[in-house]
Amino acid sequence: MIKKSLLSVLIASAFTLPAFAFEPFAVKDIRVEGIQRTEAGTVFSYLPVKVGDMLNNEKAAQSIKTLFATGFFKDVRIEVEGNVMVVVVQERPAIAKINFVGLKEFDNAVIVKALKEAGIAEGRIFDRAQLEKSEQELKRQYLTRGKYAVAITTTVTPLERNRVGINFNIEEGAAARIKQINIVGAKAFKEKELVGLMELTTPGLLTWYTKNDQYSRQKLSADLEKMKSFYMNRGYLEFNVESTQVSISPDKQDVFITANVSEGERYQVSSVKIAGDFSVPEDDLRALVSLKPGDVFSRERLNGTTKAISERLGKEGYAFANVNAAPEVDKEKRQVAFTIFIDPGKRVYVRRLNVSGNTKTRDEVIRREMRQMEGGWYDADRVTASKTRLDRLGFFSEVAVETPAVQGTSDQIDVNMNVVEKPTGNLMLGLGFSSTEGIVVSGSIAQNNFMGSGNNVGIQVNTSKINTVYSFSYTNPYFTKDGVSQGFDVYHRKLDSTRTAVSPYKTQSTGAGLRFGFPISEKQSLTFGAGIDLTEIETFENSAQRYKDFATTYPGANLTLPLSVNWVSDGKDSFLFPTAGRFQKAGLEVAIPGGDLTFYRATYQVQQYFPLSKAFTLMLNGDLGYADGYGETNVLPFYKNFYAGGVNTVRGYKAGSLGPRDANDASTGGTRRIVGNAEVLWGVPGMEKSLRMGVFFDAGQVFAQNQNISVSDLRYSTGISAAWISPVGPLKFSFGQALNKQDGDKAESFQFQLGNTF
Repeated sequence: MIKKSLLSVLIASAFTLPAFAFEPFAVKDIRVEGIQRTEAGTVFSYLPVKVGDMLNNEKAAQSIKTLFATGFFKDVRIEVEGNVMVVVVQERPAIAKINFVGLKEFDNAVIVKALKEAGIAEGRIFDRAQLEKSEQELKRQYLTRGKYAVAITTTVTPLERNRVGINFNIEEGAAARIKQINIVGAKAFKEKELVGLMELTTPGLLTWYTKNDQYSRQKLSADLEKMKSFYMNRGYLEFNVESTQVSISPDKQDVFITANVSEGERYQVSSVKIAGDFSVPEDDLRALVSLKPGDVFSRERLNGTTKAISERLGKEGYAFANVNAAPEVDKEKRQVAFTIFIDPGKRVYVRRLNVSGNTKTRDEVIRREMRQMEGGWYDADRVTASKTRLDRLGFFSEVAVETPAVQGTSDQIDVNMNVVEKPTGNLMLGLGFSSTEGIVVSGSIAQNNFMGSGNNVGIQVNTSKINTVYSFSYTNPYFTKDGVSQGFDVYHRKLDSTRTAVSPYKTQSTGAGLRFGFPISEKQSLTFGAGIDLTEIETFENSAQRYKDFATTYPGANLTLPLSVNWVSDGKDSFLFPTAGRFQKAGLEVAIPGGDLTFYRATYQVQQYFPLSKAFTLMLNGDLGYADGYGETNVLPFYKNFYAGGVNTVRGYKAGSLGPRDANDASTGGTRRIVGNAEVLWGVPGMEKSLRMGVFFDAGQVFAQNQNISVSDLRYSTGISAAWISPVGPLKFSFGQALNKQDGDKAESFQFQLGNTF
């Protein structure tokens, strides 16, 4: 007769002895009943009892406890049929689907990922405790967006085959806004001034985008630290934020922030001394101390001093120098004295330069930009210069530098350059129609890092009723190992100005050029070029008279032999979106005797970037041009004139429309050009590396050879701009307003440019 015993029904039996005992026996077989999705092998793998083992009360209880612990089952029983151990289970339901109703604030994928981390996901075993945990996680996600009134109702629906569906019904409500920010205890500065320092703010014109009117603990901490720096940079050595209170209105729509501060007294610096092992001339270090006796204490200037001393020691190979300032406070006199202790540590040299992250760019392309050498003494300036040069290449979206010590040594470090490559090529093919240019077929291929070699290759094909361009260019920036560059250009261009603001004419140019560049310093280079150009001109009845006179004097195709020299000084801190530094470029093109025409064109451009804050940058740009004929011909071809107006010069005016005009009120260009731009730039939050906005003020004009240059003739404009490194190439947009438009001027508010000019 078969004996059948129920050993356990309740979960409690997993932790206590069964209700009754049975005689231990050797397990002849193990059978699993009740499983639907779980494999029997999975149950066997968890069971502490195997075939052949002796089954007793203790092992039976342990088996139940172990299977419950897997979380797969909501009920476990062990039955005995003769010498067969029967494991009877009831599986927990699986989650078949998860639905969201009312989800608007977040992308569905973001919430699914957050719930998965909390243990709730389609295909997983359903657990009520994990569901409650998921609800809390979902609420936490909403609280980070300031939606304190969010209500979440969860419904679990049983489905066939022991499955459930989970439905999250969400009433998001409106985001709570900061109603008021109070600073209690401030006496030296107005509360309005202190609140103005903070990123968190009450609702304003742009807070719908910045979300700075929504409370964030991280932002508040950063704002309070910013306030502390503000005070300490103005002498308040003992400033402290005593406490902060954040409260929300009963309807959960308004947030109130109060910060209680203790300003303390304002301190002056009585003395600044340096002590320790200098390792470099003491006078050199003293010259770096920017905080002088009698100055109002400034933490910023003190930190700047210790940083400058550390960097000076780092230049001599002391990579791990410790520079600390110890204060001596005299509260009665409200003075503070500082002793800057210097411990340079051991002088170290670089064992290896390691490059990582480059999957396409060859190692040699990166290493040839390095200014820190392997086996040489560590030089912080050279390491920084290496990083800057890599950033300027434009091949990488990020360049990170680490200088870890070599394990087991005290005088060696490695320099690790980790780069993140970005697309450096641009392929565009297009077919379109424009009301001004008609049918346009265009295509271009540009690769600034051709096959990872660092060489620049460009091919352009563009056909329109205004411009037709076929060109090929090639540049090898390291034609020689010491940095001499070599390149050449071949082109065929057609221009038809009849559909522009310029007086009508047509040109057809074919030419080629060879150029060599020579580095003269880390930031400066000279480029020399020679070329040949054949240009044919066609004028019309309504062309400017001097255009027709030129075509009569020099009929047919005109051959010129241009020589050029260009000087470039690039001190910008970034290739794409600089925030500091200066860029200068001066160029001279001379068409030498031997051709049909002799003339020259001189240009000069200077750009200066000033960091106004962490987010904002001021850019100032000046652009000058002068051209004239010389020698026997002594004439400047009109198609070599300067033009102004458009997205790259004076925005708000139609491209090429400024300056002298003909009898038909069409622009003819000029021999002299003046352009100035001032622009405040900032990166769009979350897209700082690809999209930058700006507010600009432009001024400029073009003047004829016999025309006096006068400031009163300049044209001015203002507006907003955007520069976007898009997947199809660099894009420039501007919306400008002409400020002093005169009769005959052609204003154009919206302007854009795609790609670079070949």
